[in-house]
Amino acid sequence: MSTPSADRIPSPDPAPVGCRIGARGISRSFGPVQANVDVTLTVRAGTVHAVVGENGAGKSTLMRMLYGLDQPDAGSVVVDDELVALGSPRAAIERRIGLVQQELAIIPDLTLLENLVLGQEPGVLGRIDWKAALVRARELSASVGVEIEWTADAARASIAIQQQVEILRLVYRGADVLILDEPTAVLAPAQADELLRLLSSLRDAGRTIIFISHKLDEVLGVADRITVLRAGRTVAEMVRGETDRRGLAALIVGDDSELVESTTARGVPGGVVLTARGLGAKDDRGIARLEDVGFEARSGEILGIAAVAGNGQEELAEVLIGIRAVSSGDLALDGVSIARKDVRARRRAGLGYVSADRKQEGLALRLSLADNSIATPAMTSLAGAGWLRPRKVAEHVKAVLGRAAVRFGSASDPASSLSGGNQQRVVLGRETIGEPRVLVASQPTRGVDVRGIGYIHELLRQARDAGAAVVLFSEELDELRELSDRILVLHRGRVAGVLGPDSSRSEIGALMLGDEGQAHAA
Repeated sequence: MSTPSADRIPSPDPAPVGCRIGARGISRSFGPVQANVDVTLTVRAGTVHAVVGENGAGKSTLMRMLYGLDQPDAGSVVVDDELVALGSPRAAIERRIGLVQQELAIIPDLTLLENLVLGQEPGVLGRIDWKAALVRARELSASVGVEIEWTADAARASIAIQQQVEILRLVYRGADVLILDEPTAVLAPAQADELLRLLSSLRDAGRTIIFISHKLDEVLGVADRITVLRAGRTVAEMVRGETDRRGLAALIVGDDSELVESTTARGVPGGVVLTARGLGAKDDRGIARLEDVGFEARSGEILGIAAVAGNGQEELAEVLIGIRAVSSGDLALDGVSIARKDVRARRRAGLGYVSADRKQEGLALRLSLADNSIATPAMTSLAGAGWLRPRKVAEHVKAVLGRAAVRFGSASDPASSLSGGNQQRVVLGRETIGEPRVLVASQPTRGVDVRGIGYIHELLRQARDAGAAVVLFSEELDELRELSDRILVLHRGRVAGVLGPDSSRSEIGALMLGDEGQAHAA
């Protein structure tokens, strides 16, 4: 087994080319759907190049073709100013191109070091030289200014560290073009800042980075150049400083009049609706994920829940709606315990739920928009003598889809025909049409583009203003600060603190990482 020697790990030779990687006139269709149409992309060597666009704009398909996972119907991939055919990821890797997808490929049963060198372990005659591997790993992380405990188990490492290891694994294997798909999506602010610094360090060392993100502030802060895709086509390319956040958002959606204006108006909290006392819960392996969690949610307010991924927020959302059992404590709605009630009983009592997994839990993708729109306890009001009444159903479906400004063809179309943002709007419209007592919204804008985010935020505010207690789980700290009346921070399954929305990013982020001293000093 072999790997590059230690003195050759970090720096690629500078490439005097106009286009290190890119596309010329690329088109790709899937049946009648045109994912990319005559796309042109020029990514210069030694730069961070952001690719932005709405859901369905063709970003992921383009990246798959740049990495050899998919093949264009027309046009060509460009590598080092040459038109090439990347028939497979192996062909891309041979040209020093690597990809980190949203779903990390870290193996939890191995150490971070083992994950780094897997498949290219140093050694001779089948014997792995772990001492040499550790030396090379430390040299690699030091070369880009990050600290990693390489001998630690991957399962115990934070998502941020796992993300860094994924990126450094590409560098270890010789890649000098790194394609990163939403790399900061689940990171706390301080972790995201650290990752962006890592990208800058890699760029400064001569590597080329393609960065896909819906977080426009990050894009504007880190990218040297930005390409905008809309409806599968290249519509703009600019260099750093040529636009601002609103201008970039307008390019993404095509018309700034379609952007939903943000508002800082807060709710007017009323009486306590939902009360949690000493809640405890375990994950599917029987490991405690929530311990002694207590809070109150009031009508007319949005209670934000902030936490780094894996710190109990997913389990708390599931406990609230009833798809995960309570191991200790109590949960009460309007003073009546619901801790032992099932999902149906809780929904009939007035709980609405927006799942973090809209494709598996929020929608039945093969069923029609109409069927998905009536899949609530309110469906009984649309029936008479045991049969659904077509006129009432049609009125209800029209109200749901209209409330959420869903873009669709026919109510008989399957939910799978919609973009991710429009799918999420269907869920929000359905869950808020009956004015729930409590709306549990878990990651409602995850993977949603700038246009869809604005509509979803407005629906959450409307639910709050109609008197609901909205419990908002989000890994987007700016979203929590914009929408929430109070922010409850979880760390390792416990309440780390409750802060106001005007608290600084660093203060909230410090609590998310368990640094109470820094939070109070911020």
